[in-house]
Amino acid sequence: MNRRFKTHIKTHFPELLDSAFLLACSGGIDSMVLWKLCRDSGLQFEVAHCNFGLRGSESDADADFVQEMGDTWKTRVHVKNFKTVSYSNQNKQSLQESARVLRYAWFSQLLDKHRLAYTVTAHQADDVLETFLINLIRGTGLEGLSGIPERAQGIRRPFLPFERNEIEAYARSLQIPWREDSSNAEEKYLRNRLRHTVIPNLKHADSRMFANFQKTLGFLSGSHALVRNHISDIRQEVFHKEGEVIRIPLDALLELTPMDTYLFELFRPYGFSDWKALHRLLDGVSGKEIRSVSHRLLRDRDTLLLRPRQAPDLGIYPVYPTAQEKDEPIPLVIDRVATLGKAGPNVLYVDAETLKEGLQLRKWKKGDYFYPLGMTGKQKVSKYFKDHKFNLFEKEDQWILCSGSEIVWLVGHRPDERFKVQAGTRQILKIEWTG
Repeated sequence: MNRRFKTHIKTHFPELLDSAFLLACSGGIDSMVLWKLCRDSGLQFEVAHCNFGLRGSESDADADFVQEMGDTWKTRVHVKNFKTVSYSNQNKQSLQESARVLRYAWFSQLLDKHRLAYTVTAHQADDVLETFLINLIRGTGLEGLSGIPERAQGIRRPFLPFERNEIEAYARSLQIPWREDSSNAEEKYLRNRLRHTVIPNLKHADSRMFANFQKTLGFLSGSHALVRNHISDIRQEVFHKEGEVIRIPLDALLELTPMDTYLFELFRPYGFSDWKALHRLLDGVSGKEIRSVSHRLLRDRDTLLLRPRQAPDLGIYPVYPTAQEKDEPIPLVIDRVATLGKAGPNVLYVDAETLKEGLQLRKWKKGDYFYPLGMTGKQKVSKYFKDHKFNLFEKEDQWILCSGSEIVWLVGHRPDERFKVQAGTRQILKIEWTG
């Protein structure tokens, strides 16, 4: 196994020969054998162990064991204790998801701090089969059936070709110590039921099962790559990025067949996996939207608008009449000038003496009204938005320049009549939005 591992690294992971990396180690048999193989192969690495504190003293004993093995095997070990349960409750995530987020966030910090190139994990062949069956049972697309990737961003998984039985045989032959996680024997977990009952029976039914599974996995991975490339081409063709918003014509989506499959693949990277909800959005009215954990998708007439989710900006920002450019929250250049120049959507001239309460910037809010320049009487800002066909995102993004409670300018759009420069104006203020 030692020789096979060295050949595999040289052939498939040559980057691990040239760069120091971080080895994630639970103390279980897989990560301990991988640690031994990396050490015997002369690779440069450090070890990281996460103590999630979910099994009390047993978790602490695992951490102590990994630390002691670091002393024995002359390897630098990093151990971190996490408050996983409180993090899970605070973020309303499962313990498993919380542990994953905490683990990889810490690994990323270690990579930066200690100038390590990759995180290496001990996922092996049986893990791939277990994950495949779990995804098959729960329902998934091609990606879920394509296995655990060897490479994913800064992660490397060089142990995937090795089966659990050969890892165990190697560990026993060299008397490599490891810790047994007692939760691995609990049948309440689907993965454990598959590991202890289903997979042994599958292997017993046909000795070629695992080899055939690997072959099937290769076919599925290839098919997934084809689909991924095709979807990428479609996305480049119909997803038009405008700032942080992506505009998608509805007619382009309606031409795709089978539509449900396309919808699932096109929008899944943005957190939308319910193709039925996507289909309802296509048939919905303008202004209807759906949200994922990370993004919002809005129906705007004959277009879908996609943008990241963000907290609303409820701040009020003072603006000072100086010639210096103000970058936050939006870039404004403000200057006192002697004569009136050419105004426009991005350039405003006001009578400085009418600004009794200075200037402030804030977002639009319901109930706002102003006196549009050139019109008689006041108008609700919401009515202005409706008349000028603002979509929901544009309304949320609209900045208002105020003087106290009075609106001076819908930035980039209409100014207010009450602050205009007149014949008797003595002090003119020029305000330019450079965004």
